[in-house]
Parts: sequence; structure tokens; C-alpha cells
Amino acid sequence: MKTTTWIQKNIPSLSGKVVAVSGATGGIGVVLCEHLAFLGAELILLDRNQEKAEALQRRLEKDFPAVKIRRIRMDLEDMASVKEAARELLKTPVDGLILNAGAYHIPRHKCDTGLDNVFQINFGSPYYLAKTLQPHLAARGGKLVAVGSIAHNYSKADPEDVDFVTRKKHSLAYGNAKRFLMFSLYGLYEGKTGLAVVHPGITFTNITAHYPKVIFAIIKHPMKVIFMKPKRACLSILQGLTEDCGRNQWIGPKWFDIWGLPKKKVLKTCGAEEAAWICETAEEIYEGTQKNLSF
Repeated sequence: MKTTTWIQKNIPSLSGKVVAVSGATGGIGVVLCEHLAFLGAELILLDRNQEKAEALQRRLEKDFPAVKIRRIRMDLEDMASVKEAARELLKTPVDGLILNAGAYHIPRHKCDTGLDNVFQINFGSPYYLAKTLQPHLAARGGKLVAVGSIAHNYSKADPEDVDFVTRKKHSLAYGNAKRFLMFSLYGLYEGKTGLAVVHPGITFTNITAHYPKVIFAIIKHPMKVIFMKPKRACLSILQGLTEDCGRNQWIGPKWFDIWGLPKKKVLKTCGAEEAAWICETAEEIYEGTQKNLSF
């Protein structure tokens, strides 16, 4: 089935709806914004690179003349930037917030929160946005869509190394942050509606383009053939705008979490005790951020 055909059959019009997207200029973000504009949504582009955001806005306005677009600068490594973006969003009617931005293979350092930057980008800042904006979204019957990852299953959370700062493998640091984001949000939305945890499987984006140049030159073409293209991979995110996830549920590719159209599944990757500790720690980090303290 063609992507556009699936969208027309499964996703209702978003005309009159305001959807904010973090990481809008990334590989998944760009095609996601194209789909949202096609569906008639008014877009808020949350991105740190304003030149890229402006270029994306011009492109979308050319392809979809009726689309309405705003830009808000947001750097997920910088809590002052994240807090300002949250304040701007609280002034605006928002029907959907898609936490799409992420970082995998990047130079590691501590942020102003005292947390490892991979952990801050993939968990700390997104969780702050989610908790801060949850009542705002709920007032309009809106949705929070959080992009998780199959990498969350690479390891368990570690009370002795919360942000995996001692782990040198990028896959472990990234997977731990996504694990925190996913299971903390299940706790945040316990007994509430309006949450979807989704994942695109494996697709060819900037996150997968982290191998040495020689190796990447060899594998990039097979990757494009084997794995779904971003245009199709982000269908799970769109479905998240229309379907809630309960505790330990997520929406992703049907087959082996890698290929196929979106399907909701139950996760069995995190026990109740670990999940409870993640939720407790997430709240401590959020409170520390509120008080401008390092964790």
C-alpha cells in the first residue's frame, strides 16, 4: 500500500489542529512535517537550527500553500532554551506535541543540568516538556507523542549511573535515555489519556549515519534497500496522534519492530520495580530542573 493511500485511509484530517514537532529538520522530522502539512495541520517547528527551520518552512509553504507555520528555537542541551520554548507553547493552543528530536552518536559532555548531553537531549529535556505541557494539552484533548526506540532494550537502568555517563558505547547511552523517556511517560500518564509512545523501527536518517566514512559508504545503499524509508517509517508517529497507548504499550512497525505498517504492541522489556524507580528518578530530575539545580 502506498504511503499516501495509508494516510488517507487511517489518519483523519488535521485541519484546524496545531501540532508542534521537535527535531523538525531531521530525517524523520522533515518527512513527518510534510505528512502533517498534507493532512492540514498548523505546524510549530521546534528546532535549534533556525536556518534549517526557515528553509523547511519555505519548502513546506511552497508545497502546501495553505499551511500555517511558526518557528520556535529550542536547543535540547540548553535548559534555558527548553524552558523558553515551553513558555511559548503554553501561550499557544496546542493539539499535538511530538517529541521527535534525538541524538545518538555525538561528542559527549555534561550539560548545565549536570547530566550527560545524550541523556539530556533524549530524556531530560523531552520529559520536562511533557510534564510541563501535559495539563495544557489535556485542556484541549490533545496528544503527546513520544518517539521511543528499540535501543531502549539494550540495557537496564542503573541507579549507580543514572545518565550512563561512564558508558562509552553510544548505543547504551542512547538506549538508556530512551528507556527513561518511555517508562517515565507511562508513569506520568498513569490513569490519564492523551499519550502515545511510538517508534519508527530502523530507518536511514542522520542517526544511522554515524559509522566511519569508509564503512558508511559501503553500508548506506544496502541500508536504504533493507530498511524502511523515513517517509514510511514515520507512519507510526502519525498513528500516535490518533491512538492512545496504555502502560507498556507502543506503536511501531508490525514485523520484528523493523518492517511493516504500524501496530500497537505490549512491551515486556522493563519490570515493575525498575519502571517505578525510573518514574521516581524522572520526578527528581524534573524538580531539580525546576529549581535550576544540577541532578
